[in-house]
Amino acid sequence: MKKRILGFWEIWNMSFGFLGIQFGFALQGGFMSRIFQTLGADKESLPLLWIAAPLTGLIVQPIIGYLSDKTWHSRLGRRRPYFLIGAILSSFALCLAPHSSALWMAAGFLWILDASINISMEPFRALVADKLHESQRSYGFVVQALIIGVGTLVASNLPWLVNILGVSNEAAPGVVPLSVKVAFGIGAVVFMDQEQFLGFYY
Repeated sequence: MKKRILGFWEIWNMSFGFLGIQFGFALQGGFMSRIFQTLGADKESLPLLWIAAPLTGLIVQPIIGYLSDKTWHSRLGRRRPYFLIGAILSSFALCLAPHSSALWMAAGFLWILDASINISMEPFRALVADKLHESQRSYGFVVQALIIGVGTLVASNLPWLVNILGVSNEAAPGVVPLSVKVAFGIGAVVFMDQEQFLGFYY
């Protein structure tokens, strides 16, 4: 079946889920070490705690990529089951990670978060090939890259932004600051909101 040429806003809406995905990656990359150290991790142990991220991506990405190519749900379609599962699990991990009471809990939530983000991300990458005419694919990747950049910029500065709005960036020893907790909560909401942009396509 010949694919129709999509307009800018259709491509934008199709790619908008990358905003939530990048919020998850930026918050994870920028602030999980702070959470680990708040909960008692020393600098020498941080690389060991972070080993979950590359290992998870190495395992999850090819599996989800293969499975999403083969999946067809009667109601949700081809890719959306993975968007939905990944968004729910990522939002769950984003909400709870900064509220961890022990280092092992925070490390576990990092693992869940990284796996869940990858579950959503791989099918999103495939949307360009699924939905765009060959002549528009480069344009589609450019739009995705733009949204990724915006998500990284905003999410990386979220604790600072909420601190400017009056949310405290200080806390007692062993307690994650409220600004970080609020930033992760915002990231969870943004991640779940990606679903509303996919109904038209699936």
